[in-house]
Amino acid sequence: MDFHCHLDLYPNALQVYAEALGSVEFVWLVTTSPRAFSATSKVLPATESIFISPGLHPEVADKKVNELDVLLAQIESCPGVGEIGLDGSPRYRQYRDLQRHIFQSVLKQCVALGGRVLSIHSRAAARETLDYLETYPGFGTAVLHWFTDSTSQLLRAKELGCWFSIGPAMLHSANGKKLAGLMPMDRVVPESDGPFAKVQGSPVMPWEAITVSIKLAEIWGITLESSARILRTNGLRLAGLLKPTAGVE
Repeated sequence: MDFHCHLDLYPNALQVYAEALGSVEFVWLVTTSPRAFSATSKVLPATESIFISPGLHPEVADKKVNELDVLLAQIESCPGVGEIGLDGSPRYRQYRDLQRHIFQSVLKQCVALGGRVLSIHSRAAARETLDYLETYPGFGTAVLHWFTDSTSQLLRAKELGCWFSIGPAMLHSANGKKLAGLMPMDRVVPESDGPFAKVQGSPVMPWEAITVSIKLAEIWGITLESSARILRTNGLRLAGLLKPTAGVE
């Protein structure tokens, strides 16, 4: 299973899509803009095992804010949204007001629609991201993708009921391992974040996301079999929320 993958952005996307169809139980294909969602849905159609969601990545907020109304309309018929969120890193900090406007608009729409499942980017912005989630408690279910903030913010996210998607690349850092050890085991799912996430210089593939079970077994102090079983059980629960009839009125 892979709960955060930019499958459409691999150089050989059609080949990766075909291989994922045959080898991965579930893939959440997140998109970076409403237009990308529309285009991707035509070329790489959704199936029982590949879920495609509309999103508006905070890194392109300045370029794609004019597509916000399209995104809000797309959310009406889709139980999941992603990738969305905030990015406070130096390169994107200047567009923080646009990011806030987009994120807040999405959360308001999710509340109005009865809740959605969100794959959320929160790099260098976890505190503010969680502030918004607290402000709109009816937004649905938050899945914090590649969470790398402080222990205090992680514990706060845990109390808010957030889920976490973890990829192999995240567990190559000491901070990533420390945070993974503090996450609630029943709300962790695997992700690849491919093709952007890399391990030993190569993009992580959708079928490699589950390899996080190896290091998580060590971090959690359980057997590999137990780790893999927990991730699959969690994944089935979360995938169930992404079924077309699950979150759409």
